[in-house]
Amino acid sequence: MSMTMSQKILAAHAGVKEVKAGQLINAKLDLVLANDITGPVAIKEFEKAGVKDVFDKSKIALVMDHFVPNKDIKSAQQCKTCRDFVAEKGLTNFFDVGRMGIEHALLPEQGLVGAGDLVIGADSHTCTYGALGAFSTGVGSTDMCAGMMSGECWFKVPSAIKFVLKGKPSEYICGKDIILHIIGKIGVDGALYKSMEFCGDGVGYLNIDDRFTICNMAIEAGAKNGIFPVDDVTKEYMNGRFKRQAKIYEADADAAYDAVEEIDLTSLKPTVSFPHLPENTKTSENWGNIKIDQVVIGSCTNGHISDLRIAANILKGKKVAKGVRAIIIPATNQIYLEALREGLIETFIQSGAVVSTPTCGPCLGGYMGILAEGERAVSTTNRNFVGRMGHTSSEVYLASPYVAAASAVTGRLTSPEEVM
Repeated sequence: MSMTMSQKILAAHAGVKEVKAGQLINAKLDLVLANDITGPVAIKEFEKAGVKDVFDKSKIALVMDHFVPNKDIKSAQQCKTCRDFVAEKGLTNFFDVGRMGIEHALLPEQGLVGAGDLVIGADSHTCTYGALGAFSTGVGSTDMCAGMMSGECWFKVPSAIKFVLKGKPSEYICGKDIILHIIGKIGVDGALYKSMEFCGDGVGYLNIDDRFTICNMAIEAGAKNGIFPVDDVTKEYMNGRFKRQAKIYEADADAAYDAVEEIDLTSLKPTVSFPHLPENTKTSENWGNIKIDQVVIGSCTNGHISDLRIAANILKGKKVAKGVRAIIIPATNQIYLEALREGLIETFIQSGAVVSTPTCGPCLGGYMGILAEGERAVSTTNRNFVGRMGHTSSEVYLASPYVAAASAVTGRLTSPEEVM
């Protein structure tokens, strides 16, 4: 039977020759992930179950990234629960202050995920790793607990939608515009419990960071996972980094898809998601005069080095508009160091922006940039639900680093062409 790329990975990890959409399977895991919010819940369930040890000390990753460095007593207690568990169980992949990063940028960077892997994480944006040709998806903390105990998880095999990316994107268009365009087209439930499989000649024009961004936001279309084929870009990223043997899977030529969507990358324009859903997208000619109070450039979606280079290129020699707070958050310490070596941090500070330690911070309304009543933010994060970044009357506009940086300069929602 013909299978999609995702189905082939699931079949291999379930130890069967083939699977079909809707089938329930039990599959072996390559990595189990949690953070300082979801980890303590899983740990408490683990302790209640009375299990002595985890299935593999090297295949569990706990990343302290949401409220780290700790912002209050509750967040400190959450992290202490994780630290104590790691020490007791002897886990090898623990990331805390000083060697931390935002989990979905950090784990690929550290070589813990790669092509052909099956990964679950107690965080909805675990689907990011599909950029490397892995099947990765978010689960609840109880499933994460079961994964830590057994090294296995059950799945309902998803059907798939094929997205054929065609042509070369124009200047100022990046992965964020592409995925926002797609979500605007199909809606927040347009790929509900399906695989979003990306292919086409346009894939070759996307760097690895663009692919991370696109897969990261597959969940915002309701998808089970997003996945890219493994090509030279993928292999170059994994080379000397990925700690296990990569396994490359390709969809069968006659694999069945629920739908095929063609996306002409050459025609895309800067795209922004207006409040309060990612599907509420508008292109630059339809934005109007939206004055803003804050800009956030970072997160697991757009805190990569290429995103910071884009922002610095826009901000170099310019100033953040009066009355606007611009917050830059490198996704990992390695990205922070690279930005420092390239002079990007100096550019940000000279422009009037602030630079934070790696953290999820304001993305989920945590800290480092909470919005007050009635305030508006342009953000490179991935969700703009009511109250997502602060007060329930605040507004979040999801955008690319090009648009976010340009908006910081003008003090209103702005296309990059206006300031370059």
